[in-house]
Amino acid sequence: MRHIRVIQACKRKLLSSYRGKADIKERWNDDLPDGSMKICETKKGLILEVSVKSKSREFRIVVDGDEVIVYCKSDPVGGKVNRELIREFSRLFRRKVELVSGFTSKQKRLLIRDAEKNQVEAILTRS
Repeated sequence: MRHIRVIQACKRKLLSSYRGKADIKERWNDDLPDGSMKICETKKGLILEVSVKSKSREFRIVVDGDEVIVYCKSDPVGGKVNRELIREFSRLFRRKVELVSGFTSKQKRLLIRDAEKNQVEAILTRS
């Protein structure tokens, strides 16, 4: 039980140190309605949770229910996948995109600056 509390505390500390505690408008919901993506609104923009698969033939984004799967061309060596992910999402949304968490993981959280939830959902479902 203590192990789970330590992990949760680390996640809270990471997110609060980056965004600030009063920055979140809504929480991550485990009981999301069907078809809605894992998006959290903050004062700085939106945080989008994505799952990344590397070494693909082409860069593409697949929306499967509430999960966003991104296929990257780069190898996961030296942060190449992270750079490709940021570059392609910046082009797609025409906004500044930052990697908030998941630097060495397949599960990543991206901060899309000054974006609105309905715009992001529309662009992702279209691509």
